Amino acid sequence: MYRDGKGVLKDDKLAVEWYCKAAEQGNADGQNNLGMMYEDGRGVSKDDKLAVELYRKAAEQGNSDGQKNLGLMYSYGRGVLQDDKLAVEWYRKAAKQGNAAGQNNLGMMYEDGRGVLQDDKLAVEWYCKAAEQGDADGQRNMGFMYAHGRGVSKDEKLAVELYRKAAEQGNADGQNNLGRMYEDGRGVLQDNKLAVEWYCKAAAQGNAAGQSNLGFMYENGRGVLKDKKLAVELYCKAAEQGDAFAKSRLENLQTKQKSLFS
Repeated sequence: MYRDGKGVLKDDKLAVEWYCKAAEQGNADGQNNLGMMYEDGRGVSKDDKLAVELYRKAAEQGNSDGQKNLGLMYSYGRGVLQDDKLAVEWYRKAAKQGNAAGQNNLGMMYEDGRGVLQDDKLAVEWYCKAAEQGDADGQRNMGFMYAHGRGVSKDEKLAVELYRKAAEQGNADGQNNLGRMYEDGRGVLQDNKLAVEWYCKAAAQGNAAGQSNLGFMYENGRGVLKDKKLAVELYCKAAEQGDAFAKSRLENLQTKQKSLFS
């Protein structure tokens, strides 16, 4: 309640205090929630190692969120040595309990061949389970598999449907991907204005691909009035996050139109 400000004023320190009391009594939800506060540095000093310790306590009691979160820490090497196989092990435990985020994350490991043999069909199987529960990441990832015919027969209309479900939940990658389908006319009637609308939503959340794609629309006046200075601004934001396309467009514009950078 205190963490999310539900029915009370939001207070991370009080949230930590109550999570601590629950965790000390062995309550798995309390342990997991306290771990999240340490991982995020909310109400306490950030401490990934202590977050891992708390996630592990919750996970070992069968708490699916704790299992999923412990898997994430192994996947990214935060507070522990990076270990894809252990990440998969914990994601699988969470996924088998029906944890949607765990199912999606396990799907990603199969798609990328991290900690397991690469297997698009198994990736699809787990994404599907997550998507059916309304998980936005699962919907977006399932949409990607349909868009590219990976592990399933290619179906751009179904890809659009799934991207839209993710996008409408505020998923930035889903918004960007839906925008791309409108820009390219894949699975929907081509519509630059709708492409811009969805790129805008993704870009507003700091999504690098969304910023880069929106920049391209402004650079070329597609769905919007041409505005190369705004395009440069968007490319710069995306390039700062490592977006390769944005970097290449900036290099091209710097060579041909230096006045845009003055």
